[in-house]
Amino acid sequence: MAIRFTQTEERILALAGTDLPDTEQPFLSIAEQAGVDEQTVIDLLADLKKRKIIRRFGATLRHQKAGYGHNAMVAWRVSPERADEVGEIFAARPEISHCYIRRTYPEWTYNVYTMIHGERPGQTDEVVAELEKITGIDDHCTLKSLKELKKTSMVYFK
Repeated sequence: MAIRFTQTEERILALAGTDLPDTEQPFLSIAEQAGVDEQTVIDLLADLKKRKIIRRFGATLRHQKAGYGHNAMVAWRVSPERADEVGEIFAARPEISHCYIRRTYPEWTYNVYTMIHGERPGQTDEVVAELEKITGIDDHCTLKSLKELKKTSMVYFK
């Protein structure tokens, strides 16, 4: 069942879904823009987090701008019984920003995906080699980024 928000709640969520104001009280800034008090903003966001509608607030690193210009999506073929264990090993690596288990298909049997970021040429290959050694898994497909075409966060309300 879809959640219905008031216009005020949608305005708060639209503001909270963009870059947070660079102030000591970012929720107060959002409240002022939405025409409500700061506690209203905090209460709405806390309630949505408690109900697991939102997971968290966090910084988004623009890896290209931060010097991580060598990136690779690596699709791994991992036995289903080891997928969680191997996923946890991969996810613990600081060079990996995304780690997913996905459905396989007869023509594409890779099930674990990692996004690896490197500062220099060859660094993603080094990480892959280390992960092969640690996990014993060497069946993978590396898809290196050639050019970033789009990098935005999802916008739910405007």
